[in-house]
Amino acid sequence: MSLVDSAIDTFRKAAELNLEDPIRQGSLLCFANYGQVVMTGDLHGHRRNFEKLVRYCRLENTPIRHIILHEMIHEEPQSFGDADRSVELLLDAAKWKTFFPEQVHFLQSNHELAQLQNHQISKGGRIVTDDFDRGVREVFETENISRLLDAIDEFIASFPLAGRTTNRIFLAHSLPDVQDIEQFNPRCVDQRPHELDLSEGGPVYQMTWGRRHTPAMLDRLAAAYDVDYFILGHQPQEWGHDVLMDREIILASDHNHGVFLPIDCQKTYNIETLAQRIRPLAGVE
Repeated sequence: MSLVDSAIDTFRKAAELNLEDPIRQGSLLCFANYGQVVMTGDLHGHRRNFEKLVRYCRLENTPIRHIILHEMIHEEPQSFGDADRSVELLLDAAKWKTFFPEQVHFLQSNHELAQLQNHQISKGGRIVTDDFDRGVREVFETENISRLLDAIDEFIASFPLAGRTTNRIFLAHSLPDVQDIEQFNPRCVDQRPHELDLSEGGPVYQMTWGRRHTPAMLDRLAAAYDVDYFILGHQPQEWGHDVLMDREIILASDHNHGVFLPIDCQKTYNIETLAQRIRPLAGVE
């Protein structure tokens, strides 16, 4: 089997496993009241931090530990003009899913959604969706990548929207912007999204792109989802994380100050004790 065919097979198998995940209800991952969930922030192709997560999780020896990954693509190249090779991390993550199908999970994010929808994002003078396609050609050393891109799209489309723990913590890439909250349907997590849900103005789009949150909005969503706290990514964090409005923790995992958050599902937390659980990736050997 060629490298391209092997990658296609891996992405499609991982997509199928995502859709068949036994803890998935619609587009929501519902975690049991035991074990541990390791929540990450955006990764953006940071393979060293991904490898540290693999080492920390030791899923082969810890069957009740889960890991959540999101925003894996669209890395910042070392030099202007270099290709974006974040497809390598995406493929490694898909392989990890096939090795540990009931422990490795993904969440939909705005960059993956943009790649799926061919929605151009400009960053630092680059069109990152175009750079990703160019990186796929470079990594797999072929111009004929249409079948591979289709398999990548299938994988991305299979991602759920959010996770919820029994100790009242909501896990997502982001939440809607406060200006969209009146039109947002929080029950979008209860079903697999339709095409219109993914497009601009749809609930999946709103949920993955929103940045501006308020205490009143978080109170409203906390009641809708029957949770107390939100663990998110999406918003850049120079020092790895931030705690906002006594309800929200933002994580980033895509640089040298990147962090992750192990959550023990059987314990009761407040926002302070949750924040104390945050771990630097730099500390993982």
